[in-house]
Amino acid sequence: MKDLFTTGEAAEICRVSQQTIIRCFDSGRLRGFRVPGSKFRRIPRANLIKFMRDNSIPLDNLDSGRKKVLIVDDDAEIVELISDILTRDGRYDIRTASSGYEAGMVTQMFRPDLILLDYMLPDVNGNVVCQTIRNNPEFENTRIIIVSGVIKQEEIDQLLKSGAESFIRKPFDISELTDKVNSALQLVA
Repeated sequence: MKDLFTTGEAAEICRVSQQTIIRCFDSGRLRGFRVPGSKFRRIPRANLIKFMRDNSIPLDNLDSGRKKVLIVDDDAEIVELISDILTRDGRYDIRTASSGYEAGMVTQMFRPDLILLDYMLPDVNGNVVCQTIRNNPEFENTRIIIVSGVIKQEEIDQLLKSGAESFIRKPFDISELTDKVNSALQLVA
């Protein structure tokens, strides 16, 4: 368990910009110290927890140290397969949704680092979900990987323009899926 955080790490945990953390630090709202002889700031764990509680920021991102992945697909077998693969890895907290509406609700509560999104959902297509997420500054750091079996190259190009990080064609190779997830989250396999 980590006891000391940089402003960048604190920003990622709190899901705000690094500048916001720096402003809070410099104004005294977030206590910490400067590294002697440098401009770098460090925030002890207890101070970060107090800051998060004082500002009603959920502590769940601080505690697990794992990346949050939301799997959105109406095919229960695909959801189970992907969940199983990522759960066994041990570096991910997993949530699932089977519709665009449910994905929106879970995204607001869970605040995923990555969304694995089926392009063809019962109530909406992937473009709408990508655009909705990209239009919300709260989720500017959320990565999106589209997973689909029925899609044309023009649609893939449009999804990438709409804010998707990557695309995986169904049926997918498990190693391709894990490589793309790790790459999107900048994790070393």
